[in-house]
Amino acid sequence: MLNPKHILLTGASSGIGAALAAIYAAPGVRLSLHGRNERRLDEVAEQAQQKGALVNAKSGDVGYAEALGAWIADCDRAQPLDLLIANAGISAGTGRQGESDAQARAIFSVNVNGVLHTVQPAIALMRPRGRGQIAIMSSLAGFRGFPGAPTYSASKAAVRVYGEALRDELAPRGIAVNVICPGFIKTPMTDVNHFPMPFIMDAERAAHIIRRGLAHNRARIAFPWIMYAAVRLAAALPQDWIAGPVSRLPKKGN
Repeated sequence: MLNPKHILLTGASSGIGAALAAIYAAPGVRLSLHGRNERRLDEVAEQAQQKGALVNAKSGDVGYAEALGAWIADCDRAQPLDLLIANAGISAGTGRQGESDAQARAIFSVNVNGVLHTVQPAIALMRPRGRGQIAIMSSLAGFRGFPGAPTYSASKAAVRVYGEALRDELAPRGIAVNVICPGFIKTPMTDVNHFPMPFIMDAERAAHIIRRGLAHNRARIAFPWIMYAAVRLAAALPQDWIAGPVSRLPKKGN
């Protein structure tokens, strides 16, 4: 969609979400912003308003389906949604201790259940109108599980496949679905990584790539291309061939 007039965005209080809010903000645009950190979300909302956007900001947890669904419905009543970006996500790794049960469940609650809680209400609203666009934030980590972040990798693989299947399901009904698969982006999520992150880019650049991909309705918006090629190769090779090199990759902290 070239010029969406109402954009709903989760995970808007920092990182890629905040950067997307900033580049979409303009006169005549309504932004419905959802995030966990109320203070940071208010700052993002204020900056968007200064650019002329009409902003509705709501702090909350995407893990709570009923509250999130009710808010999405309220936003749509104010003005029909053109574009929904299910961006909220968290990350953690094995560190030295391995993944705890609580950590694994928290990642799935936000990264998988949170996406479902966001996307399913939007589909119900867009389907009768026969128009709309839904973007789902996955990751290049969703193409091959890495031992440093097994639950994170699995969560991003799940939403990637979900989004790709939804695209085929909803295209005949006039609804576009796009899956976003970034590599390392400089955000609070990656600031805790104490290891080299190849081809890391800032959130603003990533947001421009995403916006361009969504405007052209690309099925998969994966970048940077060299990292995308590397993970696709790793996913294609027999697991036993690359088990050694993969096991020596640096591990993300808990």
